[in-house]
Amino acid sequence: MTTLTDKLIHQAQTRPDAPAVVSDTVSLTWAELCDLSLRTSTFLRGYGIEKGDHVALLCGNRPAFLVAWFALANIGAVTVSLNTGLVGEGLRYSVRQCEAKAVLVERSILEAKRTDLEPALDGRTLIVFGGEEDLFAAAGAHAPDAPYDGLGSDPMSIIYTSGTTGLPKGVLNCHEAFLASGLWMTRFLDIVESDRIMVFLPLFHTNPQMYAVMSALEVGCTLVIRPKFSVSTFFDDARRFGCTMFTYVGTVLAMIMARRTEPDFDHPLTRCVGGGCPQEVWRAVEDRFGIKPHELYGMTEVGGWVTGNSAAAYRFGSCGKARPDVEVAVVDGQDNPLPPGTAGEIVVRPKAPFTLLLGYWGNPNATWDASRNFWFHTGDSGMMDEDGYLYFLGRLKEIIRRGGENISPFEIETALLHHAEIEDAAVVAVPDPIFGEEIKAVIVARRPFAANEVRGFLKGRVADFMLPRYVQFVDAIPRTETQKIQRRALQEDTRDVVDLEAREHA
Repeated sequence: MTTLTDKLIHQAQTRPDAPAVVSDTVSLTWAELCDLSLRTSTFLRGYGIEKGDHVALLCGNRPAFLVAWFALANIGAVTVSLNTGLVGEGLRYSVRQCEAKAVLVERSILEAKRTDLEPALDGRTLIVFGGEEDLFAAAGAHAPDAPYDGLGSDPMSIIYTSGTTGLPKGVLNCHEAFLASGLWMTRFLDIVESDRIMVFLPLFHTNPQMYAVMSALEVGCTLVIRPKFSVSTFFDDARRFGCTMFTYVGTVLAMIMARRTEPDFDHPLTRCVGGGCPQEVWRAVEDRFGIKPHELYGMTEVGGWVTGNSAAAYRFGSCGKARPDVEVAVVDGQDNPLPPGTAGEIVVRPKAPFTLLLGYWGNPNATWDASRNFWFHTGDSGMMDEDGYLYFLGRLKEIIRRGGENISPFEIETALLHHAEIEDAAVVAVPDPIFGEEIKAVIVARRPFAANEVRGFLKGRVADFMLPRYVQFVDAIPRTETQKIQRRALQEDTRDVVDLEAREHA
């Protein structure tokens, strides 16, 4: 098996002068990226970092993140990519739970979070850098480290789940899981050396690490690092840097469609890859901008992604077909396979070794619970069609159980987003003494409209038993840094909720 260092050295030797990482202020060739990463590996060893140590990394979207990440992988350490939006106990919990030996942090982030972070630093080494110039200068004072001689099965990453329904779980993955993701991503999307992948999603997240960085490492193409997503500069950045593709979460595409209402084909972008793209946005992105979305299904636990729409096998509305190195099925509550067209839980198991998570760090019960009958249970609802294309229906824990009916919030949300005056929407369950649970639609409106219009709009678009009883207008839908809806917060927010049935019966 291969490690990240093996791949990095391969690209440095094969295409030393080709651009590997580009930002507003830094451009690194593959030879430079490799050399800096190995020198940074030596630099970090000077702080006592050794194979197997956990190092929490707090860094924004910048080339320094990637250099530190590759350096830690070369030591054989485990990088704990922490969400830079964490504050308070949430930040301290992650540092403590992962048992970090050291915290490697960008100075500006430390200054902003010092009060939150300091209580968790006792007994841990603090390593601070100011940015590329600072980190690269420190690294440049050292000789390149010896290449890592470990195995592809060695652990290298902990990424925490978003924790929208409970405490986050740290997902432990190995080198091989990351490399397999990049291998199959490049084959599914025909990614080649000349591609330039724009990365604006947070680098601490699985999406850019496994979809973008691993693809570049596989074929030697270029990563264009943006500090954050910006609708106003999106196409200008694509033109300026010659970007040919990008990775997405569904809200990104929806925001582009909402803000860029005129067709624009004057850019080099040809395709994008990610999850959570509503069907009406999917079609419109291609028609309005000539960019083809490649919707996939995945999560950190299953090596980033397990099904995807490839260049050769593409079906609108689906999450595509399974990668050759994994088996994907839809099962009932007793893990019996379900026929095509029947909704159930999506489960995954590997055909090749070390392509899925090694486990949840420090949480063997959660690992065991998810691995029943030698399948990894995703907790997601989906169905497979007769041709093997997967369709995502929502989180099982988010399913609303109303009067014996199992209702997917995702289906109602998708229908609501067709309303001309609805900017964003989320649907959650609220307790009900008669039906068990009732349905609340939380809406961000472009312009004010009456709550009782919601049912009339949805009637005929969803089944009658899926019509919401409650409507709540808000300024914004609360989401995590990775754009997952914080449904618990919406369930607990009871301000200005309109009971449509109370109005009907008045």
